[in-house]
Amino acid sequence: MPPDASSLDFFAFAWFVISWVGFTVIQDHLLTGRRMVNQHLKVVRRHWIERMLERDNRIIDSQLVGHIMHSCTFFASTNMLVLAGLVGSFGAMDHAQELVSNLSFTVKTTRQLFEIKMLLMVVIFTFGFFKFTWALRQYNYCCALIGSAPMPPVARDDRKFIAAAISEALTLAITALNGGMRSYYFALAALAWIIGPVPFLLATTAVIVVLTRRQAFSATEKVIRVQTDWLERNDSSERK
Repeated sequence: MPPDASSLDFFAFAWFVISWVGFTVIQDHLLTGRRMVNQHLKVVRRHWIERMLERDNRIIDSQLVGHIMHSCTFFASTNMLVLAGLVGSFGAMDHAQELVSNLSFTVKTTRQLFEIKMLLMVVIFTFGFFKFTWALRQYNYCCALIGSAPMPPVARDDRKFIAAAISEALTLAITALNGGMRSYYFALAALAWIIGPVPFLLATTAVIVVLTRRQAFSATEKVIRVQTDWLERNDSSERK
């Protein structure tokens, strides 16, 4: 390990990893209620596919999926440009380190520790690239599922079953996309490590606070929750 790596550097890095992994596991795998935006949208997607199965014309549904795929492609392409820039910086590492070290607000480090910080950025954006491309592949699978959906009229039980399957496939795709977008947030936190371990700690904590607020306490969450509750009440009344 680099001789100038302090215990605070190790603690900041551990907090970064625990925060990212912990938030991802809790958000994507442990939460089963409908308090968060992502949980609301699982319900919304199921109702969307149910409405799709009642329509003869499904052009709008194809356009909606295509729009999301376009966004996914954009992020994947942007990710590659960032990766290319980061990898290219290793060819001028001495100049990059000197440039950063001359800033008044950065902590002076050895080249070895500086390379580790830059390598962390490369790892984060590589992870994001795999997430985006996996999301794009899953959206292609969703297109096949949507294309194979039967035309109306579809029996209620069959409609519920098909909608649950297709909406779950869409949820898996959007989960991968969210994972890739989340890597951008944590890359900004990792960038603060170049300034020093304390800014790294604070930036990681700030990312967690921002993501949690947007998922659970934002105005968007309230609006989507109202729509979700209405959809569920309307669905219950139809069953009666």
